[in-house]
Amino acid sequence: MNKVKDSIILVTGGAGFIGSYVIEELIPLKPKKIIIIDNLIRGSRANMKSFLDNPVVEFHEGDIRDLVLLEKCIAGTDYIFHMAALRINACAANPSDGFDVMLKSTFEVASLSAKHKVKKIIYSSSASVYGLAQHFPTPETDNPYNNQTFYGAAKMWGEQLFRSFKFMYGLDYVALRYFNAYGPRMDTDGKYTEVMIKWLDCIRDGKTPLIFGDGSTTMDFVYVRDIAKANVAALQAEVTDEAFNIGNCEETSLKGLLDVLLKVNHSTLSPEFRAENSINPVSRRLADISKAKKLLDFSPTVSLEKGMKELTEWYFEKIKITTD
Repeated sequence: MNKVKDSIILVTGGAGFIGSYVIEELIPLKPKKIIIIDNLIRGSRANMKSFLDNPVVEFHEGDIRDLVLLEKCIAGTDYIFHMAALRINACAANPSDGFDVMLKSTFEVASLSAKHKVKKIIYSSSASVYGLAQHFPTPETDNPYNNQTFYGAAKMWGEQLFRSFKFMYGLDYVALRYFNAYGPRMDTDGKYTEVMIKWLDCIRDGKTPLIFGDGSTTMDFVYVRDIAKANVAALQAEVTDEAFNIGNCEETSLKGLLDVLLKVNHSTLSPEFRAENSINPVSRRLADISKAKKLLDFSPTVSLEKGMKELTEWYFEKIKITTD
Protein backbone atom coordinates (compact mmCIF):
# COMPACT_ATOMS: atom_id res chain seq x y z
CA MET A 1 0.00 0.00 0.00
CA ASN A 2 1.50 3.33 -1.09
CA LYS A 3 -0.07 6.01 1.09
CA VAL A 4 2.10 8.70 -0.47
CA LYS A 5 0.59 8.33 -3.96
CA ASP A 6 -1.76 11.23 -4.75
CA SER A 7 -1.46 12.54 -1.17
CA ILE A 8 -0.75 16.09 -0.04
CA ILE A 9 2.16 16.06 2.40
CA LEU A 10 3.55 18.88 4.54
CA VAL A 11 7.18 18.80 5.66
CA THR A 12 8.07 21.40 8.29
CA GLY A 13 11.80 22.04 8.11
CA GLY A 14 11.85 20.49 4.64
CA ALA A 15 14.88 22.53 3.51
CA GLY A 16 16.87 21.13 6.43
CA PHE A 17 19.40 18.34 6.69
CA ILE A 18 17.04 15.40 7.27
CA GLY A 19 13.91 17.02 5.82
CA SER A 20 15.45 17.43 2.37
CA TYR A 21 16.30 13.71 2.22
CA VAL A 22 12.75 12.78 3.30
CA ILE A 23 11.41 14.77 0.35
CA GLU A 24 13.82 12.99 -2.01
CA GLU A 25 12.44 9.66 -0.72
CA LEU A 26 8.82 10.83 -1.15
CA ILE A 27 8.99 12.17 -4.72
CA PRO A 28 9.38 8.77 -6.49
CA LEU A 29 6.26 7.58 -4.61
CA LYS A 30 4.17 10.07 -6.65
CA PRO A 31 2.58 12.41 -4.10
CA LYS A 32 0.05 14.93 -5.41
CA LYS A 33 1.84 17.76 -3.62
CA ILE A 34 4.65 18.29 -1.12
CA ILE A 35 4.40 21.51 0.86
CA ILE A 36 7.51 22.78 2.62
CA ILE A 37 7.72 25.40 5.38
CA ASP A 38 11.26 26.46 6.24
CA ASN A 39 12.73 29.76 7.43
CA LEU A 40 16.15 28.84 5.96
CA ILE A 41 17.96 29.48 9.25
CA ARG A 42 19.24 25.90 9.36
CA GLY A 43 17.91 24.76 6.00
CA SER A 44 19.01 26.12 2.62
CA ARG A 45 18.04 26.31 -1.01
CA ALA A 46 21.17 24.29 -1.77
CA ASN A 47 19.70 21.37 0.23
CA MET A 48 16.60 21.51 -2.00
CA LYS A 49 18.51 21.72 -5.28
CA SER A 50 17.34 18.29 -6.50
CA PHE A 51 13.61 19.04 -6.08
CA LEU A 52 12.94 22.78 -5.75
CA ASP A 53 11.89 23.04 -9.41
CA ASN A 54 9.74 19.91 -9.25
CA PRO A 55 6.10 20.84 -10.00
CA VAL A 56 4.81 18.78 -7.05
CA VAL A 57 6.87 20.86 -4.58
CA GLU A 58 5.42 24.04 -3.07
CA PHE A 59 7.98 25.92 -0.96
CA HIS A 60 7.05 28.56 1.62
CA GLU A 61 9.96 30.50 3.04
CA GLY A 62 8.44 31.18 6.43
CA ASP A 63 8.46 30.33 10.09
CA ILE A 64 6.35 27.68 11.79
CA ARG A 65 5.66 30.33 14.45
CA ASP A 66 3.58 32.10 11.76
CA LEU A 67 0.15 30.67 12.61
CA VAL A 68 -1.60 32.01 9.50
CA LEU A 69 0.97 30.35 7.24
CA LEU A 70 0.91 27.16 9.32
CA GLU A 71 -2.85 26.79 9.10
CA LYS A 72 -2.84 27.59 5.38
CA CYS A 73 -0.33 24.77 4.83
CA ILE A 74 -2.03 22.24 7.12
CA ALA A 75 -5.58 22.75 5.78
CA GLY A 76 -6.21 20.05 3.16
CA THR A 77 -3.03 18.14 4.02
CA ASP A 78 -3.15 14.34 4.34
CA TYR A 79 0.14 13.73 6.18
CA ILE A 80 2.72 15.80 8.03
CA PHE A 81 6.41 15.23 8.74
CA HIS A 82 7.09 17.62 11.63
CA MET A 83 10.85 18.17 11.49
CA ALA A 84 11.32 21.89 12.15
CA ALA A 85 13.42 22.38 15.29
CA LEU A 86 16.23 24.38 16.81
CA ARG A 87 19.66 22.86 17.41
CA ILE A 88 20.35 21.43 20.86
CA ASN A 89 22.84 24.23 21.62
CA ALA A 90 20.49 26.93 20.26
CA CYS A 91 17.82 25.75 22.74
CA ALA A 92 20.35 26.01 25.56
CA ALA A 93 21.49 29.47 24.45
CA ASN A 94 17.96 30.84 24.13
CA PRO A 95 15.32 28.76 25.96
CA SER A 96 12.52 31.20 25.16
CA ASP A 97 13.10 30.69 21.41
CA GLY A 98 13.35 26.98 22.19
CA PHE A 99 9.95 27.15 23.86
CA ASP A 100 8.32 28.97 20.94
CA VAL A 101 9.73 26.68 18.23
CA MET A 102 9.90 23.31 19.99
CA LEU A 103 6.86 23.42 22.27
CA LYS A 104 4.40 26.13 21.23
CA SER A 105 4.70 25.49 17.49
CA THR A 106 4.50 21.73 17.98
CA PHE A 107 1.31 22.31 19.96
CA GLU A 108 -0.07 24.40 17.09
CA VAL A 109 0.85 21.67 14.58
CA ALA A 110 -1.02 19.10 16.71
CA SER A 111 -4.06 21.38 17.24
CA LEU A 112 -4.37 22.33 13.58
CA SER A 113 -3.86 18.71 12.52
CA ALA A 114 -6.75 17.61 14.74
CA LYS A 115 -8.89 20.49 13.45
CA HIS A 116 -8.17 19.73 9.78
CA LYS A 117 -8.36 15.93 10.15
CA VAL A 118 -4.77 15.16 9.15
CA LYS A 119 -4.44 11.37 8.73
CA LYS A 120 -1.04 10.92 10.38
CA ILE A 121 1.94 12.87 11.69
CA ILE A 122 5.52 11.64 11.71
CA TYR A 123 7.29 13.50 14.50
CA SER A 124 11.07 13.86 14.61
CA SER A 125 12.13 13.11 18.15
CA SER A 126 15.62 12.33 19.43
CA ALA A 127 17.71 9.93 21.48
CA SER A 128 18.34 13.04 23.60
CA VAL A 129 15.16 12.10 25.47
CA TYR A 130 17.12 9.35 27.27
CA GLY A 131 20.03 11.48 28.50
CA LEU A 132 22.46 8.83 29.71
CA ALA A 133 20.34 5.72 29.15
CA GLN A 134 19.98 2.91 31.68
CA HIS A 135 20.52 0.07 29.21
CA PHE A 136 22.81 -0.52 26.23
CA PRO A 137 21.61 -1.18 23.61
CA THR A 138 18.82 1.20 24.64
CA PRO A 139 15.20 0.12 24.08
CA GLU A 140 12.30 2.58 23.76
CA THR A 141 11.14 1.53 27.24
CA ASP A 142 14.10 3.27 28.95
CA ASN A 143 12.84 6.19 31.01
CA PRO A 144 13.49 9.80 29.90
CA TYR A 145 14.37 11.14 33.36
CA ASN A 146 18.14 11.25 32.85
CA ASN A 147 17.91 13.89 30.14
CA GLN A 148 19.28 17.25 31.28
CA THR A 149 18.82 19.27 28.09
CA PHE A 150 16.04 21.67 27.16
CA TYR A 151 16.07 20.12 23.68
CA GLY A 152 15.56 16.57 25.00
CA ALA A 153 12.79 17.79 27.33
CA ALA A 154 11.06 19.56 24.43
CA LYS A 155 11.25 16.45 22.22
CA MET A 156 9.80 14.27 25.00
CA TRP A 157 7.02 16.81 25.55
CA GLY A 158 6.25 16.65 21.82
CA GLU A 159 5.94 12.87 22.00
CA GLN A 160 3.61 13.11 25.01
CA LEU A 161 1.59 15.86 23.31
CA PHE A 162 0.94 13.71 20.25
CA ARG A 163 0.09 10.76 22.48
CA SER A 164 -2.51 12.86 24.33
CA PHE A 165 -3.95 14.11 21.03
CA LYS A 166 -4.27 10.52 19.85
CA PHE A 167 -6.20 9.75 23.04
CA MET A 168 -8.36 12.89 22.91
CA TYR A 169 -8.94 13.36 19.17
CA GLY A 170 -7.83 10.15 17.46
CA LEU A 171 -4.91 11.93 15.77
CA ASP A 172 -2.54 9.24 14.46
CA TYR A 173 1.19 9.80 14.86
CA VAL A 174 4.54 8.03 15.08
CA ALA A 175 7.58 9.50 16.86
CA LEU A 176 11.08 8.65 15.65
CA ARG A 177 13.99 9.00 18.08
CA TYR A 178 17.04 9.64 15.93
CA PHE A 179 20.42 8.71 17.32
CA ASN A 180 23.53 10.55 15.99
CA ALA A 181 22.52 11.67 12.50
CA TYR A 182 25.26 12.51 10.02
CA GLY A 183 25.89 12.77 6.29
CA PRO A 184 26.10 15.29 3.45
CA ARG A 185 24.17 18.56 4.13
CA MET A 186 24.56 18.17 7.91
CA ASP A 187 24.98 21.23 10.14
CA THR A 188 28.69 21.92 10.18
CA ASP A 189 28.49 23.77 13.50
CA GLY A 190 26.34 21.50 15.66
CA LYS A 191 27.50 20.43 19.12
CA TYR A 192 28.49 16.85 18.31
CA THR A 193 28.88 17.27 14.54
CA GLU A 194 31.57 19.90 14.79
CA VAL A 195 34.11 17.30 15.94
CA MET A 196 33.86 15.47 12.59
CA ILE A 197 34.13 18.73 10.68
CA LYS A 198 37.13 19.88 12.74
CA TRP A 199 38.85 16.57 12.06
CA LEU A 200 38.13 16.84 8.33
CA ASP A 201 39.70 20.31 8.40
CA CYS A 202 42.78 18.79 10.10
CA ILE A 203 42.97 16.00 7.51
CA ARG A 204 42.72 18.52 4.68
CA ASP A 205 45.37 20.80 6.19
CA GLY A 206 47.66 18.01 7.43
CA LYS A 207 47.28 19.19 11.03
CA THR A 208 47.18 16.97 14.13
CA PRO A 209 43.55 16.10 15.05
CA LEU A 210 42.73 16.69 18.71
CA ILE A 211 40.74 14.37 20.98
CA PHE A 212 39.58 15.89 24.27
CA GLY A 213 39.46 13.26 26.99
CA ASP A 214 40.44 9.65 26.32
CA GLY A 215 38.24 9.26 23.21
CA SER A 216 36.07 6.61 24.85
CA THR A 217 32.77 8.53 24.59
CA THR A 218 30.54 6.59 22.19
CA MET A 219 27.78 7.46 19.77
CA ASP A 220 25.50 5.54 17.45
CA PHE A 221 25.99 7.21 14.07
CA VAL A 222 23.09 6.75 11.68
CA TYR A 223 23.31 7.88 8.07
CA VAL A 224 20.84 10.55 6.99
CA ARG A 225 19.40 8.60 4.07
CA ASP A 226 18.60 5.70 6.40
CA ILE A 227 16.76 8.15 8.68
CA ALA A 228 14.78 9.45 5.68
CA LYS A 229 13.82 5.88 4.74
CA ALA A 230 12.66 5.28 8.33
CA ASN A 231 10.41 8.35 8.11
CA VAL A 232 8.72 7.10 4.94
CA ALA A 233 8.40 3.59 6.45
CA ALA A 234 6.71 5.12 9.52
CA LEU A 235 4.20 6.88 7.29
CA GLN A 236 3.44 3.77 5.22
CA ALA A 237 3.19 1.34 8.17
CA GLU A 238 -0.15 0.65 9.83
CA VAL A 239 1.21 1.75 13.20
CA THR A 240 0.20 4.64 15.39
CA ASP A 241 0.86 5.91 18.92
CA GLU A 242 4.40 4.48 18.98
CA ALA A 243 7.94 5.80 19.40
CA PHE A 244 10.84 4.13 17.58
CA ASN A 245 14.61 4.33 17.95
CA ILE A 246 16.35 5.00 14.65
CA GLY A 247 20.05 4.16 14.88
CA ASN A 248 22.74 2.05 13.27
CA CYS A 249 23.11 -0.35 16.24
CA GLU A 250 26.86 0.22 16.34
CA GLU A 251 28.62 1.87 19.25
CA THR A 252 31.48 3.98 17.89
CA SER A 253 33.95 5.74 20.19
CA LEU A 254 35.35 9.14 19.31
CA LYS A 255 38.71 7.50 18.74
CA GLY A 256 37.05 4.87 16.52
CA LEU A 257 35.28 7.59 14.57
CA LEU A 258 38.56 9.40 13.93
CA ASP A 259 40.14 6.11 12.83
CA VAL A 260 37.37 5.67 10.23
CA LEU A 261 37.78 9.25 8.97
CA LEU A 262 41.55 8.83 8.68
CA LYS A 263 41.07 5.51 6.87
CA VAL A 264 38.60 6.76 4.26
CA ASN A 265 40.88 9.74 3.60
CA HIS A 266 44.04 7.59 3.37
CA SER A 267 45.56 9.79 6.09
CA THR A 268 48.49 8.77 8.30
CA LEU A 269 47.88 11.53 10.88
CA SER A 270 47.83 10.55 14.56
CA PRO A 271 45.62 12.20 17.17
CA GLU A 272 46.81 14.23 20.10
CA PHE A 273 44.90 13.72 23.34
CA ARG A 274 44.09 16.76 25.46
CA ALA A 275 42.41 17.17 28.84
CA GLU A 276 38.62 17.17 28.63
CA ASN A 277 37.43 20.78 28.53
CA SER A 278 33.81 20.10 29.44
CA ILE A 279 31.95 17.29 31.12
CA ASN A 280 29.72 15.35 28.76
CA PRO A 281 26.83 13.94 30.80
CA VAL A 282 26.06 11.46 27.99
CA SER A 283 29.08 9.22 27.57
CA ARG A 284 27.40 6.39 25.64
CA ARG A 285 24.81 5.91 22.91
CA LEU A 286 23.68 2.66 21.36
CA ALA A 287 20.24 2.05 19.87
CA ASP A 288 18.14 -1.07 20.13
CA ILE A 289 16.06 -0.91 16.93
CA SER A 290 14.38 -4.30 17.15
CA LYS A 291 10.98 -2.57 17.47
CA ALA A 292 11.54 -0.54 14.27
CA LYS A 293 12.73 -3.69 12.48
CA LYS A 294 9.59 -5.55 13.50
CA LEU A 295 6.90 -2.88 13.08
CA LEU A 296 8.39 -0.61 10.39
CA ASP A 297 10.50 -3.16 8.55
CA PHE A 298 13.36 -0.70 9.01
CA SER A 299 17.03 -1.66 8.98
CA PRO A 300 19.96 0.68 8.36
CA THR A 301 21.85 0.01 5.13
CA VAL A 302 24.79 2.42 5.14
CA SER A 303 27.97 1.46 7.00
CA LEU A 304 29.91 4.07 8.95
CA GLU A 305 32.80 3.78 6.53
CA LYS A 306 30.64 4.34 3.44
CA GLY A 307 28.77 7.18 5.15
CA MET A 308 31.95 8.92 6.28
CA LYS A 309 33.35 8.65 2.75
CA GLU A 310 30.25 10.38 1.37
CA LEU A 311 30.36 13.02 4.11
CA THR A 312 34.04 13.72 3.34
CA GLU A 313 33.43 14.10 -0.40
CA TRP A 314 30.50 16.45 0.18
CA TYR A 315 32.35 18.57 2.76
CA PHE A 316 35.54 18.97 0.74
CA GLU A 317 33.48 19.89 -2.34
CA LYS A 318 31.52 22.43 -0.27
CA ILE A 319 34.73 24.03 1.01
CA LYS A 320 36.20 24.12 -2.48
CA ILE A 321 33.12 25.96 -3.79
CA THR A 322 33.18 28.52 -0.95
CA THR A 323 36.93 29.17 -1.24
CA ASP A 324 37.19 29.26 -5.05
